Amino acid sequence: MTRKKKDEGAQFVRYFGPLLDALRGLGGSGTPDEVVERIAQDLSLSDDIQNDLLPSGQPRYRNQVAWARFYLVREGLLDSSKRGVWSLTEQGRSTVLSQDQAREIFLNQVRVYQEQRRVKSQTPEPVEEQVAEGTGAIPEDYRDELIDLLMKLPPSGFERLSQRLLREAGFIQVVVTGGSGDGGIDGYGTLQINPLVSFKVLFQCKRYTKSVPPSHVRDFRGAMAGRADKGLIITTGTFTAEARREATRDGVPPIELIDGEKLVDMLQHLELGLKPVTTYEIDESFFAEFKA
Repeated sequence: MTRKKKDEGAQFVRYFGPLLDALRGLGGSGTPDEVVERIAQDLSLSDDIQNDLLPSGQPRYRNQVAWARFYLVREGLLDSSKRGVWSLTEQGRSTVLSQDQAREIFLNQVRVYQEQRRVKSQTPEPVEEQVAEGTGAIPEDYRDELIDLLMKLPPSGFERLSQRLLREAGFIQVVVTGGSGDGGIDGYGTLQINPLVSFKVLFQCKRYTKSVPPSHVRDFRGAMAGRADKGLIITTGTFTAEARREATRDGVPPIELIDGEKLVDMLQHLELGLKPVTTYEIDESFFAEFKA
């Protein structure tokens, strides 16, 4: 593999420093959406960069930021929490990275990874080569498999799955109205905040392999005008940067966006269609003292 291709493959390294800076700007922690939006703002990234997709259909920019987070966790600069919040460790709070330092962290983690694999007497494709292909996500294959499965569901099945998901998430009186030609509205439900406060929410389900544009968000908002407090769009795909801005535009009813990544996170958190599996890795250092 040429050096040029390796450099292209490790483009996510450019986000190491900005990711740490973004979290500091957010007070030390933030959701993935908050972090990627803060980095885009700090670096003045164009909509074209934010909307560019990998062959898998994932947003390239968000994928690269996720890879950056993966390596910074291994380096001990970010917390490894899997509860949907990214946060700085004590070391990360005081670390400011140049591009050269970021590159050295990447290369060091590659060496550590390869040494670990060598110890296990395996010879997988080097990490840099995996990344260079530009098609991989963070190494959790079940996520891609789950999205593929969701894409194969019939429209009515995906709507009923969304209904179940909302019920499990705390919604009540969730009704699917898909197929009624009701302006793109597939259902509605009530989110009971407490005994005194509740919100009526209209939702739309889209099985997409591409990005949902802002026009869809505007059309959905038009259909829900005067009928609900909030809107919710659930998709297996992604949302363009423009669509995300449209969803939170001032002066209009807010619309919550659940893309494919967040949808998998919710199914994982609620353990719907996903069964957690416990496994063990041998700690060879523990047995070293008994070999003498």
